[in-house]
Formats: sequence, C-alpha cells, structure tokens
Amino acid sequence: MSLYQIRVEDINNNIVELEKYRGKVLLIVNTATKCFFTPQYEGLQVLQNKFHEKGFEVLDFPCNQFANEAPDTIDEINEFCVSKFETTFPRFQKIEVNGEDEFILYTYLKRHQKGFLGKKIKWNFTKFLVDQKGKVVKRYSPHVKPSKIAKDIEKLLKENN
Repeated sequence: MSLYQIRVEDINNNIVELEKYRGKVLLIVNTATKCFFTPQYEGLQVLQNKFHEKGFEVLDFPCNQFANEAPDTIDEINEFCVSKFETTFPRFQKIEVNGEDEFILYTYLKRHQKGFLGKKIKWNFTKFLVDQKGKVVKRYSPHVKPSKIAKDIEKLLKENN
C-alpha cells in the first residue's frame, strides 16, 4: 500500500484521495483547538505561506483523542482556525490516531517512520514530514515548533526539484 492510495474525508464530507498530493512535500499534523500547542497553528500557516507555491502543503487532521481538546464540530473547528489563525491549508474530518479506531493514514505514517515504527502518537500536534514520493521522512514531537521544521522542508523542496 502507498500513501497515495489512502482516502480521507474533507470538512465538507467529500472523499479526497491523497494521490492529489503526489509530487508535494507534506506536513501531516493531528491538531486540537483547546490544546497547549494550539498556537502552533500560526506557525503551520507561516510554513504554508512560505512554501506552498514551491510544492508544499500542510494537511490538518483534528483529533479529540487527547484530553478532549478538540470537542467541537468540524465546522466550529474550521471557523476557529480560519478566524483566529487565518489558516488556508486543507483541514479534514476529525480522526483518531491511536487504538481500535485509529485512522488508516496514521497506521501508515507510524508504520513507515524509521525509529518510531508503530509507536503511539503521544499528543496533539505530532507532525509527519512526507517527501514528494510519499515517503515518511521525519516525525516531530508536539514540542517541535513549526519554525524548526522549515529547514527540513526547504531541503526536500530543493532535493527533488
């Protein structure tokens, strides 16, 4: 199975095939609106603004699995992110990233990351950097601010262009 075979559901309940993102560098993030790390939305948007035209995309997957930090509906979450942080990157339906109802995308990401194979997501704002070929390049803990990921994104964009 490839990353590009996975289907996700956007905020309007439309099925999106990740094939749509082939050839782009991706930063896939499980997020929450009532989390200590919620201000990272601002940094994620800075990355989106800086690198989007060069072939980069942040993919936002809200997750209510940690301490009920994303309890709102997807519409409320989207409104919050757009109004407070002016986010423009794609946001998808809420998912679970661990356990029995773990979304297949996160099963894939965890199985394909060296050094973390199968390890559970510890909290919201865990970030996965994926290259243009769908390879999981790196996993970042919630404590890593988006600004610290910029050099890794730049490197991938330069290597494959």
